[in-house]
Amino acid sequence: MTTPLTGRVALVAGATRGAGRQIAVQLGAAGATVYATGRSSRAGRSELDRPETIEETAELVTAAGGTGIAVRVDHLVPEEVRALVARIDAEQGRLDVLVNDVWGADPLITWEKPVWEQPLEAGFRTLRLAVDTHVITSHFAMPLLIRRPGGLVVEIGDGTKAYNDENYRLSVFYDLAKTSVNRLAVSWAHELGPHGGTAVALTPGWLRSEAMLEHFGVTEENWRDGAATDPHFLISETPAFVGRAVAALAADEDRHRWTGRSVSAGELARVYGFTDVDGSQPDAYRYITEVVNAGRPADVTGYR
Repeated sequence: MTTPLTGRVALVAGATRGAGRQIAVQLGAAGATVYATGRSSRAGRSELDRPETIEETAELVTAAGGTGIAVRVDHLVPEEVRALVARIDAEQGRLDVLVNDVWGADPLITWEKPVWEQPLEAGFRTLRLAVDTHVITSHFAMPLLIRRPGGLVVEIGDGTKAYNDENYRLSVFYDLAKTSVNRLAVSWAHELGPHGGTAVALTPGWLRSEAMLEHFGVTEENWRDGAATDPHFLISETPAFVGRAVAALAADEDRHRWTGRSVSAGELARVYGFTDVDGSQPDAYRYITEVVNAGRPADVTGYR
C-alpha cells in the first residue's frame, strides 16, 4: 500500500464515528498523523450517549498505518479549540489537512414540520453544532494551516450544492445547516487562495454509519437485508468511501482544481479511481435524483 501522506498532519474535527471516523482512518492508511477529536471519549459520553469514542478512532488510525492521536474537544468552546491547535503546533509544527465534520444533531431534528411547529431551542442548537463548530475550528486552525502552501480544508456536509439548491431538506434547520456547510467551502476557498490553500465541500451518499445500521436493524455484514425496509438502501455506502475521497484529495498535488466546489464521494471516485470496501463506486446523488426523486422502482444497476 502506498502512503502518499507520510509526514503530513491532519485534524479531523468530529472523528468519533460515522464519516469522521473513517476519514481519519483512511488518512492514516495513507500515512498521515491524524488528530481525532470529539466529545465522546472513554472519560465520558456526549449527549448523544453512544458507545463510540475518539480513542477507538485513534487506535484504528494507527492500526491502518498512520499515527492516531485522540483529543477530547468540544468544538463549541473556543478555548478548547485554541488549546487543541496550540498542541498540534507544539507537537508537529504544521497542519496540512483540516476536516470539519462536527455534527451530532440528528436527535434534535424535527422532520417534515413547518417552522412554526419546530422547537426553536433544538433548532438553534442544531445550527450551533453544524455551523458554529466549523467556524470556530477554522478560526483557530487556519493560521497553522496556511503556514505552508498547499493546505486543504474539507467541509463535510449532506448533499451537494447542486442537489441542495433544488431540494428542500425536510426541516428548515437541517436545510440551513447543510446548505451553510457548502457555502463555508466557498468562503474558505476565497480566504485560503492567497496562501496557496484549497477548500472543498464534500458529501457522502447514503451513509451506513453506526446509527444508520442500527436504525435498519442490520450489521455491515448483512447490510443488504436493510432493503426489506427500504429497497433504495442498496445504494448506501460505507463511511470508508468518503474517507477515501478525502485521502485522494489530500494526496492530489493538483487538488486546487477543486477549490470552492461542492462534490460527492461518488463524483471523486470516478476521477480518482478509489472504491468502497466492496469494490463498487456508488453514485448516490445521481441515483437519488434519477431514481428516488423520479419515483422509479429501486434498481442500483449502473449506479454502483
